[in-house]
Amino acid sequence: QVQLVESGGGLVQPGGSLRLSCATSGIFFSIYTMGWYRQAPGKQRELVAHITSSGSTNYADSVKGRFTISRDNAKNTVDLQMNSLKPEDTAVYYCNAKTMMPGYWGQGTQVTVSS
Repeated sequence: QVQLVESGGGLVQPGGSLRLSCATSGIFFSIYTMGWYRQAPGKQRELVAHITSSGSTNYADSVKGRFTISRDNAKNTVDLQMNSLKPEDTAVYYCNAKTMMPGYWGQGTQVTVSS
């Protein structure tokens, strides 16, 4: 079965850093575009960053220069390094895997940025 498991969320002060990881199983990882999405209370889920099978990346304007997405095809994992965190980054962060077909979602991990 397909499984995506996020980890690394937590409470951090503004300006701090956090690294999220997504471990996958049950998919041919190397062919998938991997993405991180987030959803804050009362808001729609939004794309934070994605990385294609060839390594091309894209970021939401709100996180450019602060977040970095990376993948390790040998370990079937995708990470999101988050620096200079702001209260506006507070959300549940979800890992997503997709090809040209509808993808798969992890359960999410809570990130709270607060002093």
